[in-house]
Amino acid sequence: MEDLSGIAVDVEYASEYCCRSEHSLANVAVIVVSQSGETVDTLAALHKANLAGHQTLAITNVDDSTMDRSATISFSTVAGIERAIPATKSFTAQLLNLYLFALMCALVRGTLDASGLKLRLSEVLKLPSQIRSQLKSWDSAMHQIAHHYRHAKNFLYLGRGIHYAIAREGALKLKESAYLYAEGYPSGELKHGPNALVAKGSPLVMLATVDRSDPDSVQRYEKVVHLMQDMRRQHASILAIANVGDTTIADLADHTVFVAEMREPLLAICEVIPLQLLSYWMAINNGIDVDNPRNLTKSVLAE
Repeated sequence: MEDLSGIAVDVEYASEYCCRSEHSLANVAVIVVSQSGETVDTLAALHKANLAGHQTLAITNVDDSTMDRSATISFSTVAGIERAIPATKSFTAQLLNLYLFALMCALVRGTLDASGLKLRLSEVLKLPSQIRSQLKSWDSAMHQIAHHYRHAKNFLYLGRGIHYAIAREGALKLKESAYLYAEGYPSGELKHGPNALVAKGSPLVMLATVDRSDPDSVQRYEKVVHLMQDMRRQHASILAIANVGDTTIADLADHTVFVAEMREPLLAICEVIPLQLLSYWMAINNGIDVDNPRNLTKSVLAE
């Protein structure tokens, strides 16, 4: 949203927003995101924002949920029922909704014209078929990779920019599904401490996709390549998510899973799916009922 429209955006845990001061917030719109639309701390954040007089937007997967009814306006992700506890399709649908909303903001603020919007929407329309065509190869690759890493107990997920958020989500899915310790970290922060954890038995999952049409994305990618070269010298075991045909990354990584080239926000939607599949197969390897992980519920209804 910041890149496309220039609107300043602050991202917070809903549970933290509930406890913060409103003094610094003026002319603010608040967006809440919840699969169920009933998550207790997210509902509390929405209630606080409404009391403060902010305009609110709810992105939920359940029509007529409390959140859907309570926000100024609501976007439904229309992902269908999320049957498993770990959110997968609803998460990718949330990413898509946020991207579409960012495009709307850019159009309204004049940073994107009608022809630019039409082009980006045509790219979005191609996304389901692009994912469908890659899904089988992602599943097969992650099945084999999970078997290779079946004895690993710790994972570090690394990404830059929007891919850092996807690294966080990948790590969360591994914790939820396979009961393994995993941490999502900004790639550029690895050497500021977490590098001490890098060892052969602790794989690095490195998000190394790039949007060649975006100079900022290319710069981030080049820094990821440099970091990967350093990690190879440390004898790290690397699983990379990279663009189709990227031999630079493939030569540096122990395992590479490829996604088709596309615009950076859409890369984020695609690259998280192989990470979900990695979590699935790691859980299966450990004999875990991946749909019903221990200590977790579909909706967090109490703090």
